[in-house]
Amino acid sequence: MDRQEQIEILLDHYQNPQHRHSIAGADVTMPGGNPGCGDVITVYLRSNEDGKTIDDVSWEGEGCTISMAAASILMEMVHDEKWSIEDVVAHDYNTMIDILGKEAVQMRPKCATLALGTLKAAVRKYQRDQLRREHGIEVNTALPPELENLRIVFGDDALKETGNSDARQH
Repeated sequence: MDRQEQIEILLDHYQNPQHRHSIAGADVTMPGGNPGCGDVITVYLRSNEDGKTIDDVSWEGEGCTISMAAASILMEMVHDEKWSIEDVVAHDYNTMIDILGKEAVQMRPKCATLALGTLKAAVRKYQRDQLRREHGIEVNTALPPELENLRIVFGDDALKETGNSDARQH
């Protein structure tokens, strides 16, 4: 596929997004975003009763052409290829770059991978919630007071937390 075809596919998905809606009764609603760019996305995930396959997945969001087209393409792939929970875990960010075309997204990798990163976060939350249920722990249980200040940050937020003034921008 040449660069022009890749661009046409991106534009088509941007103008005619697939699986762009909320899911009532989703097991997980996971927001994600690129603060430096202004891209925001919410992924809705519902698993089958077996806890291993995806019953439905969708998204909503606003942002640049690449981030919105990538979300549409990803959700279409998950549906068409009937991805399982483990399939989501197995795919890495190169998957999206390969699908969207390296040339088309070389300057915007965060935009191209936002949807997959958010879907992976939704799957991790789903898996954590399942483990909690299996062990009789309430899903939304607060941390004990001595652990309240502990948290994990990712990406550029981690750089900001360390006081690194050279935190990369989009």
